[in-house]
Amino acid sequence: MKTLLKSTVLAGIGLAFALGAATAQTKLKFAHVYETSEAFHVEALWTAQEFAKRTNNKYQIDVYPASQLGKETDINQGLSLGSVDIILSGASFAARSFPPIGVTYYPFTFRDSEHLAAYSKSDVFRELAKGYEEKTGHVITATTYYGVRHTTSNRAFKSCAEMKGLKIRVPDVPAYLAMPRSCGANTTPIAFAEVYLALQNGTVEAQENPLTTIEAKKFYEVQKHIVLTGHIVDQLNTVVAKGTWAKFTDDEKKIWREVSLEAAARASARVKADEAKLVDFFKSKGLTVTSIDRNEFLAAVNKAVTFEQFGYRKADWERIQALK
Repeated sequence: MKTLLKSTVLAGIGLAFALGAATAQTKLKFAHVYETSEAFHVEALWTAQEFAKRTNNKYQIDVYPASQLGKETDINQGLSLGSVDIILSGASFAARSFPPIGVTYYPFTFRDSEHLAAYSKSDVFRELAKGYEEKTGHVITATTYYGVRHTTSNRAFKSCAEMKGLKIRVPDVPAYLAMPRSCGANTTPIAFAEVYLALQNGTVEAQENPLTTIEAKKFYEVQKHIVLTGHIVDQLNTVVAKGTWAKFTDDEKKIWREVSLEAAARASARVKADEAKLVDFFKSKGLTVTSIDRNEFLAAVNKAVTFEQFGYRKADWERIQALK
């Protein structure tokens, strides 16, 4: 009787353990470098919650904003190290592993946010994302509009030639440097946190960023002009680590793609809405807002740099140009 009772108890414990294991959530880490107030974080939270809901709470995704798990370089490396499962990150970082995908940072590649949206649904995007996946194993599931990069300055200009000698802070990324250097500006890589002070004390007289960043960081307080150079239409990729993607079933992969695309569309719409209000806001603060001749600037870039020196393929760029 004791043996039978013992066997029954052990069987019950084993069943309880098995049921517990079956219902236990798999925890995933979703990292990015943006603030909690930004649309990117708001939609990352929604993505995490919605994916859990649509998979019957099989997964618990914890979202880590504001560089809590490291700077952008760190979280990209974390995909391979296993320290993060999902990230939001610029295509320029993906290009460090697979250079051709960085062609979107070649100056004046996109006409506007709608052109970027068309690219994100195109064959050329799918091929570039596939190339990145084949190189790294990581999977890009969505692209979010980050904003158009424009230039602020304490020296007025509206032509490429008038940028000659302009002391401008630009991130130390080759494609970002291409436009100002092609126009003869003196580029200086200054840590982002120090840009406001550098503009204020005259270490540099200009910088470039999306309008939403110019407003958020209050650069308009220490600048006199905004020149709508629109030289780069910036974007973020939603990337899932190779090991994490392999754990998803086919249905879960489909669900993840759906929710990440929905979130990207909403974040993109919010960024566009915010940008639309900002030109008038800057004018109300006393800044002059100037447009440029895009073709003049593009001609200078084409003369000074090549696609190949960045590891890009001109054929990819031409296909993007043809998108409507």
